Amino acid sequence: MKSFLTLIRWQNLAIVILTMVLMRYAVIEPVIGKIGIILQQGSGNEIPVTLQFSLFSFILLVAATVFITAGGYVINDYFDIKTDLINKGKVIVGTRIERRQAMMLHNIFNLAGVLLGFYVSWRSGYLMTGIMFLIVSGLLYFYSASYKRQFLIGNIIIAILTALVPMIVGFYEWSALYRSYSVTAIRIPDFDFIFYWVGGFALFAFITTLTREIIKDIEDYEGDIAYGRNTLPVIAGIITSKVITSVLIVITIALLYLVWYFFLFDKYTLIYISAFLVIPLIIVIVTVFRSTDRKQMHSASRMMKIVMLAGILYSLVVEGLLSWNLL
Repeated sequence: MKSFLTLIRWQNLAIVILTMVLMRYAVIEPVIGKIGIILQQGSGNEIPVTLQFSLFSFILLVAATVFITAGGYVINDYFDIKTDLINKGKVIVGTRIERRQAMMLHNIFNLAGVLLGFYVSWRSGYLMTGIMFLIVSGLLYFYSASYKRQFLIGNIIIAILTALVPMIVGFYEWSALYRSYSVTAIRIPDFDFIFYWVGGFALFAFITTLTREIIKDIEDYEGDIAYGRNTLPVIAGIITSKVITSVLIVITIALLYLVWYFFLFDKYTLIYISAFLVIPLIIVIVTVFRSTDRKQMHSASRMMKIVMLAGILYSLVVEGLLSWNLL
C-alpha cells in the first residue's frame, strides 16, 4: 500500500482536492454571494446568488481530476525508470510494482477519470466538454512518453494542466449559474467575473509550476543528459536555466504586487503575500544560485512547492476579506 500511495503521489493528489474545494467554497461561493438577484417566483426582494453546481457533480468532478492526475503520475514513473535510477537511485515501477501492473493502473485511472468527466459534463448540459478530460489524459501520456524529453514543451504542458485545475471548477460553476438563473431569475447577472478571481489563482499556478519544473530539470540534469533528453538545462546550460528561473520568480513577485495594488489594496493581502509568498520566493532564488549539487536544488524545488500551497491557501484570506466586507 505504501508503494502504491507513493506511486500515485498521494500528497499531490491531496493538494489537487484541496485546490478544487477551496476554489469552490473559499473563492467562488463568497464572491457570488455578494451579488443580489430577484427570482421570478419570489417575493420581489433581492436574494444572494448561491452555488448551482450540485455537490454530487462537484464530487464527481474532483474524482475525475484526481483519477486522471494519478494516472499521469503512474505512467510518468513507468517511462522514467532509467533516468530515476540515476537521479534518485531508486524506482517503484519494476521493483515494488511490476511494469505490467503499473500500466494496468494507468489504464484504470484514465478510464475512470474520462468516464466520470463525460458523465459530469452530460449532467451539466455540456457533454462535449468531456473531451477535455480525454485530451488531458492523452497529454499526460505523451508528456511522459515524449514531450518531457523535448525543449520546454513538457514544462509548459504541465504548467498549463496545473493551471487548469482551478479553472475547471470555475467553468462548471459558471455554466451551472447561467443555466439555473436564466430560467428562475428576472435578470441574469454577468458571472464572467468568476474567471477573474479563479484566473488569478490559475495564473499563479502556471508560473510557479513552470518555475518548479525548470528547477526539477536542473536537479535531474545528470540523468537527462545521460539519456539524451533535450531539457532546458541540457540545451541551454545550468547557469542559463538558473537565470530563467530567477526571471520567472521576479515576474511572479511583480504580478503579485501589481494585482494587489490595482485590484485589492488591502493590508491583509499585502502582509500575506509578502510573508508567505515573496520572502520564500526570494529564498528560492538565493538557493538556486548558491546550489552546487542535486540536494540543494531539491530544497529549492520543495520550497517552490510550499509557495504553491501558500498561494492556494490565500483563498482562505479571500473568504475572510469578503465575509468581513474588507474588499
